[in-house]
Amino acid sequence: MSDSPTPAPEDFLRVQQEPRFRKLRSDYRRFAFPMTALFLAWYLLYVIVAAFFPQVMAVRVYGYVNVGIVWGLLQFVSTFVITALYVRFANRKLDPEATSIRQELEADAERNAAAQAGAKHAAPAATQEEAK
Repeated sequence: MSDSPTPAPEDFLRVQQEPRFRKLRSDYRRFAFPMTALFLAWYLLYVIVAAFFPQVMAVRVYGYVNVGIVWGLLQFVSTFVITALYVRFANRKLDPEATSIRQELEADAERNAAAQAGAKHAAPAATQEEAK
């Protein structure tokens, strides 16, 4: 765990308004929403065909393996493919920008903490001089 100071809530609100963060959020949504919709449609189609057209699922592909089993296994394959696509997308596009934004926030928090610490050290000295 890091010893660096945590950014203030105002800093997070400020960053949310910056164009870089808005683009980051937009890029994420442009990938995640269509991919989620595509997977849900693919899964819902599987469920509908299984429920209303069992004769389609019962068609044998090879030996005792039928369309239902193949389609069910393809649900797992599609999950792994989507995960791999997202990891690749995030590593190339999202993570570098998110890391940059986080580092700037942490640097600002460290500067603010140092300024506050400097002000606290200066204040007791002034108070001591006033007491004399």
